[in-house]
Amino acid sequence: MYRFLLRPRWIGFHLLCLAGIIGMAFLSAWQFDRLHQRQDFNADVRSRSTLEPVDVRTLDDADPSALAWRAATATGTYLPDEQILILNRSQGGRAGLNVVTPLLLDDGRAIAINRGFAALDQTPPPAPSGTVTVGGILRGSEQRRSGQAREADGELAEMFRLDLDRLGAQVEPELLSVALLAQASAPADDPTLQSVPLPELSEGSHLSYAIQWIIFAVCVAVGWVLAVRRSIRTRARSQPSA
Repeated sequence: MYRFLLRPRWIGFHLLCLAGIIGMAFLSAWQFDRLHQRQDFNADVRSRSTLEPVDVRTLDDADPSALAWRAATATGTYLPDEQILILNRSQGGRAGLNVVTPLLLDDGRAIAINRGFAALDQTPPPAPSGTVTVGGILRGSEQRRSGQAREADGELAEMFRLDLDRLGAQVEPELLSVALLAQASAPADDPTLQSVPLPELSEGSHLSYAIQWIIFAVCVAVGWVLAVRRSIRTRARSQPSA
């Protein structure tokens, strides 16, 4: 009675269902992995944000990832000629850019300061002159995303992402391998600049997506069972009785 399940059409059906279940299980595991990564990231941000602000001059920036999301302060003078604009940013429903100006420290090094967001219809304001103290959150270099354009050669005034290695190649002082996301400044920066917000520490939709893929896989398995049982019953009714 069950030999029909070994026919080529049925074998293809079995393999299709099996491939679907395996693929959905993989996607579910991937979403669980993304969830765990997000949870670890949130825990790191929360734990580092509780630390006392550190003076950037005291940092060992050999491992930028270990410094990201720490509160820090930097005192120095801005280098307006080294300012760059980070394009394709949005904030508060408005398209715009981030204004990044290196700050020269008294030890001869410099740190990139993301001074804030400016809308496209605004002219990026000049940085404060004289000695400035900036408080904010440390960030590492931004990585190129899939599909994102590559930076052009030569000295740039605009970039698609804050690539600190690329910026450091055109800034004369040694540039720290972390940037500072400005949240406060003394003297104050131009009020038209909006501070770039910190990431929302939520777990996103990874858990719900993972559960959905499990449900889909179960539905495929149940559908396979129902299809086989229905075919068996149909064949049993079609056989002549003894």
